[in-house]
Amino acid sequence: MKYIFFWSILICFLMPAGAQNRLPVILAERDRAQIVDEILEDRLDNLLPELMRRERIQMWIIISREYNEDPVMKTMLPSTWLSARRRTIMVFYDPGNDKPLEKIAIARYDVGRLLQGSWNIDVYPDQWDALINIIRERNPDNIAINQSQFFGLADGIVHTEYDALMEKLPLEFHDRVLSAEKLAIAWLETRTQKELDIYPMICHLSHRILQEGLSEVVIHPGITTTDDVVWALRQRVTDLGLDTWFHPTVDIQRADAKQFDHLRTFTKQPGRQVILPGDLLHVDFGITYLRLNSDQQQHFYVLKPGETEVPEALKLAFRHANRLQEILTSHFATGKSGNEILSAALAQAEEEGIRGAIYTHPIGVHGHAAGPAIGMWDNQVKVMGTGDYPLHDNTAFSIELNAATEIPEWGKIVRIMLEEDGYYQGGVFKYLDGRQLEIQTIPRQ
Repeated sequence: MKYIFFWSILICFLMPAGAQNRLPVILAERDRAQIVDEILEDRLDNLLPELMRRERIQMWIIISREYNEDPVMKTMLPSTWLSARRRTIMVFYDPGNDKPLEKIAIARYDVGRLLQGSWNIDVYPDQWDALINIIRERNPDNIAINQSQFFGLADGIVHTEYDALMEKLPLEFHDRVLSAEKLAIAWLETRTQKELDIYPMICHLSHRILQEGLSEVVIHPGITTTDDVVWALRQRVTDLGLDTWFHPTVDIQRADAKQFDHLRTFTKQPGRQVILPGDLLHVDFGITYLRLNSDQQQHFYVLKPGETEVPEALKLAFRHANRLQEILTSHFATGKSGNEILSAALAQAEEEGIRGAIYTHPIGVHGHAAGPAIGMWDNQVKVMGTGDYPLHDNTAFSIELNAATEIPEWGKIVRIMLEEDGYYQGGVFKYLDGRQLEIQTIPRQ
């Protein structure tokens, strides 16, 4: 009986129209492809030259084989390319003097409209020889490849391809080979204005799906479980023709003798729990749409019979977490490292009597994206490597953190765990679709 009831409310949740408010517009697949390609062309034509000159890279070579793509190359493939083909080699060369970049594909095909295939198999039967000819003709001052100790997303050249490149590359060029780490991170972390124009609606769509899932449309206290809500969210995303880049989580804090261990939300999740009146629910959810990602955590309170609002003690706990968000983003400044921002924010939080933890990460074409790490859930001191990377302009972040507050009525500590997406531009941090400023009730009042 319980499962029949759950699926009946899930069907209501998944109805495309009718009783529910409509979601924001979701583009058809063909329209999405057009937007993706327009953004990619803008990035390659206008952003990449700027980044290569900033990082003083004259030639950037990216090499991947089909289904084993460099994370950077995946972001450079046009909408109709779902993977590399055979071996795909991309070469970006800056001739200097403000001339346009050369964008070359050492491949049997053109890669979209911007990378022209330049492998004449009749002249160079060996693909590597075609690449070496390009290098010799242009004689670059340096040759950057995607190698990185700390940033996995910037470490995309596999061992086999690296060995083959260095074996074929003439010795005179060996000492010109260097890491493209900073350029690769810059490409991945920098958001163009075209992307920032569409990102708020993506985050708004994600918020709407999340808030529908954590409502009386899906949740019947005493019957619905946390797993039911998780799978309702997954199904909703699938039915809308969207993707999610991680499996959502829903967990409970309540007035019982059990102490809540927030670390379990990152390691071992508790088993399915039946949602009851008086529960404080926490959800972690995100979608992928138009090659951009959202990552959001919010809280909802299940009203007891006779209640019409959230208890004051929980409201206070929530305000502490909101304040920690404000403290953190107030310390964003161009050139400061993630570790510097973390240290300053935690010090101010301590001065204000807030017991907080910060584990904020970049977001964009990846969920846990390239850029400065600002703390980790299991490291609140100093993050080696990724935490030393500086903050740059036109970058996006998931402001992820928690604040612990004693709840006298419950006789225990409650942790408010929040995460909202925003961007840093012109020395100012702004949320892409606002942030949760109060705990919402189930049912809504």
